[in-house]
Amino acid sequence: MRTEKRRCRTQFHLVISIRRNNVIIDDTFAEAFSMHMNRTIITAYSAEWARVTALEATGFGTSVIMAPAEAGVERVLGPEETPDGRPGIGVIFATAKKGDLEQQLVARLSQCVLTSPTACAYDDTPDPRETYPVGRKIALFGDGYQTKKGPIGGRVLWLVPRMSGTFVIQEGFGRTKGVAGGNIIYFCKDVETGMTSGRAAVQAIERIEGAYTPFPGGLVGSGSKIGSKYGLPASTNERFCPTIRTLVEESEVPPECNFVVEIVINGLSETVVRRAMRVAIETVCEYPGVIRVTAGNFGGKLGKYMIPLHELLR
Repeated sequence: MRTEKRRCRTQFHLVISIRRNNVIIDDTFAEAFSMHMNRTIITAYSAEWARVTALEATGFGTSVIMAPAEAGVERVLGPEETPDGRPGIGVIFATAKKGDLEQQLVARLSQCVLTSPTACAYDDTPDPRETYPVGRKIALFGDGYQTKKGPIGGRVLWLVPRMSGTFVIQEGFGRTKGVAGGNIIYFCKDVETGMTSGRAAVQAIERIEGAYTPFPGGLVGSGSKIGSKYGLPASTNERFCPTIRTLVEESEVPPECNFVVEIVINGLSETVVRRAMRVAIETVCEYPGVIRVTAGNFGGKLGKYMIPLHELLR
């Protein structure tokens, strides 16, 4: 790793950049903010089906600009890590408003986990600030045939008969405060480099407990800025669009770059978001064709967490 001076167009002063595997790392920060979060364990008869169910339950969970939640797969769990001894997937749901979290849990677990053959759901929220009776509400689907059991292993459970066997769901699901909006943006020579390096970074992030990537496959192809000439809450960030770099006076896109990707990272704490951002940077920098890494921020106006890229790599 080496350092160099270069001019930053957005800050109009000389800053120190560092290089990792010949990839420039900008001297900037990612801006993150607080959200209300829940961690749930989804289990099923096989690891593959647990992931299928988890992806369904976390669907349409990208950005709360318009999506009802920011949801995603946290990590794969072995049978020894789950309440029922079956393969599982940890997922995290996040909402901007506290009152929306319970509604999202009821909707997603009832419509996507109850309906999934063999799948069951258990709460795994660390240090919850409050608990919602999500399982009790969903158990009403049993139409009088549902049964309450426990505590079993510290969990109160509801058993609901269904065609594919018994659906087991924990009665209470917790809420905690987490951190959303950690991110890196990286510039690539071509599509293949951007997608291959990005997918590898997302796989690396899945090994970090408490962190997750809410966008499709963990990758963002449409990084945005606040506001729009048409009154929308957000619009394309033209400074990072390769196809219009000659039209944008303050374009950030290098001449040799034809593909730009963002990875947004949420987590149950600032610490895990920082760890995941570092892993993401280290992973994409291993791929020839990655030119530069930066991060998205709004000058500190959006959130209280400012995560400097250089600090992560020291």
